[in-house]
Amino acid sequence: MFRLFSFPLFWRVPVALLTLAVVLFSMSGYAISCHSHRTKDVPYVVATEPDFNAERHILDVYAPNKKTATARPVVVFIHGGSWNSGSKNIYWFIGRRLAKQGVVAVIINYRLAPSVEVPAMANDCARAVQWTKQHIGEYGGDPNRIFVMGHSAGAGLAALLATDDELFAKIGVNQNPVKGAILDDPAGLDMFDYLTKMQYPGDERYLIPYGKNPAVWRSVSPMYHVEAGCPPMLIYVGGKTYPSITSSSKRFHEKLQEQGVKNEITTLPGKKHVPMAAQLFWKNNIIYRDLLKFVGAR
Repeated sequence: MFRLFSFPLFWRVPVALLTLAVVLFSMSGYAISCHSHRTKDVPYVVATEPDFNAERHILDVYAPNKKTATARPVVVFIHGGSWNSGSKNIYWFIGRRLAKQGVVAVIINYRLAPSVEVPAMANDCARAVQWTKQHIGEYGGDPNRIFVMGHSAGAGLAALLATDDELFAKIGVNQNPVKGAILDDPAGLDMFDYLTKMQYPGDERYLIPYGKNPAVWRSVSPMYHVEAGCPPMLIYVGGKTYPSITSSSKRFHEKLQEQGVKNEITTLPGKKHVPMAAQLFWKNNIIYRDLLKFVGAR
């Protein structure tokens, strides 16, 4: 189902200014931080593992201060950054907003290019979800209601977690724990098609995170893992985002429809790529309103 939603455009800033803009909002952040507790820099990979990275294999948990008799839904957020940059520390406001609204939020880091390629990033994200399944009850979260969310490259990884059960089988998890996905201006839904065509200037740079093997491009593209039984998804696309995101999101939605997977795609008119993430500072945007219903927080 397609939806067109009108939402005010708050930010038109380049990617390089996103961190600065978030810092400028820190004073406002106090009002939302008092409703939640953050547990920072929790390792989700055992330090004795040969690939352990003390900076990238960590996550933050944001839990509501108010205790409830029943466990709360959980959202694991995966940051974007073209597979070569980004940090959980930029997205504290998403953790705070979700916790204030009754969701236990897990904001993760994962290894980046050029140190690793996308298959290793996807493995990191799966291990973060595995940790969440095992430990989120300690923070008031429901291990049986884990949802994944991401922006840009992070949304592509979230979609891969939701569609590729093999990612979890490889780490000894028999059943995919992901109950649904929220994809915010997702990149990387079909990198096999994207890298085969190389339509846009500078596309060669994506061969660093994706490598040069077309079989790998396909294996980490969620488009080719969609099948009946995949969990439901919410997809949000900026009206002025990159053409490749617009087209691949539409095709991904159609593929989900063909397989009978419940999903909705919503276009936010006027929104460019970075403001699609920046808008999440405000609690009343359409993504949060839909998300709370989607995960059963309200």
